[in-house]
Amino acid sequence: MLADVLGFCVVFVLLAWQGGRRARQDDEFLVAGRSVGLFPLVATLVMTEFNTSTLLAFAAAGYRAGPMALALPFVFLVGLGFYTVTVARAWKRFNRLSVAEFFAARYSPALGRLASAMLLLAMVGFSATYVKSLTLLAMPLVPGVPFVLLSALLTAVVLVVVLPGGLVSVVRSDVVSFLITIVVLPTLLVVGIALSRHHGGLAAAFPPAQLSFSPVAQWTNPVLPFRFVSTLIVLTCFTYIAAPWYGQKIFAARSERTAVAAVAWAAGLVFVLYGVMVLAAAHLRVVAPALADPQAAVPTIIESWLPAGLRGIGFATLFAAALTTLSGVWTAMGAMVAADFGWKGACHMRLQRRIVVGFALASWLGGAFLVDDILNRLILANIPVAALAFALLAGFHWRRATTAGAWASIVVGFAWGIGCFLVVGESGGYTWPWAMYGIPLIFATGILVSLATGPHAGADRVAG
Repeated sequence: MLADVLGFCVVFVLLAWQGGRRARQDDEFLVAGRSVGLFPLVATLVMTEFNTSTLLAFAAAGYRAGPMALALPFVFLVGLGFYTVTVARAWKRFNRLSVAEFFAARYSPALGRLASAMLLLAMVGFSATYVKSLTLLAMPLVPGVPFVLLSALLTAVVLVVVLPGGLVSVVRSDVVSFLITIVVLPTLLVVGIALSRHHGGLAAAFPPAQLSFSPVAQWTNPVLPFRFVSTLIVLTCFTYIAAPWYGQKIFAARSERTAVAAVAWAAGLVFVLYGVMVLAAAHLRVVAPALADPQAAVPTIIESWLPAGLRGIGFATLFAAALTTLSGVWTAMGAMVAADFGWKGACHMRLQRRIVVGFALASWLGGAFLVDDILNRLILANIPVAALAFALLAGFHWRRATTAGAWASIVVGFAWGIGCFLVVGESGGYTWPWAMYGIPLIFATGILVSLATGPHAGADRVAG
């Protein structure tokens, strides 16, 4: 198994260094020369979103809750669909290097720097969960290696892939990962269905209530309450619109039409890939009903269901998913720093690579020492991103949005999210008041303050 994973690493490194030959200028390193076609753009968007942190969390929900856990992948179908309709075309028309540049151009440089800092903070949190999940997946391959050391080695491998060519290298790696993933994951589900039939199928492991897809019936189900899922749908819709790792790849698209079509395709494919593993984990519950840690469902599936000669390919597929997600996020972070602090151009490419190394170090420290529950930490890291929702959507679609309104909405949104977490807490279900009351509060604040502070001419500077 280890040999297969190492073989995949060699392939990705070769792709990265080949891509590095092209990345001689800013646009090539940061946005792949703005020439990415439909298929590679779909592949890179899917693999950026298809990360092992979410995969482990969703599979754990599938193991505990059964097929009704398909509600979790449905979150991305709705969220990325919302992105397609509201901002995909607008981002491509803006067509810069960093999403934070929009806030500076539409409102003020100070607001742009604030947005950049908030997004970078969130992405360090996301990256820490990705490092954690990648290490958990790799541990069965190298038993006995300390978690901290293994996570450091894996972080270094991702750096070797991303540093030579930036986004050019990332897109090349994503295409290979995508082709492997769409073959391996459905195969795991087919095997799981066949094995579970000998043990009575899903009905033998789950009560009838957990086989129901009725949102009304499942609204307060203690295993996976749809009340919680509904908050994730709202949060995903109003956070992904500002996602720097998506914005950077939209800027890399060949055209507006390519960008919009690619996000639409990615929405469906992400739902399918996560849904396949949710159902596979549900069938694992039939075969192995006493799994100590549901977060280990995916590596257990690979070890238990695949023959020895194919297990390495299974683990390599998951490693590729983690690698491409991490590399995509780190290149987006590097692009933000380059764009927002003026470190652009060939003379700064060495500095940009050092910045990526710095973010990788922060991600490793967070993943090794701070992240405990993967899904909860993923959700928590979205607080600063959600606070930008009004400033972004109104900036694109409402000419009367003002700088004062944007500032007020961001401050209120960030304070409300942190307040809900501190006062209500995870055990109290803080995501409900944060999403269901916080998002309307953010928009109401931005609208009222904008109306009170008069017209703003910044819309002319970002018009497509």
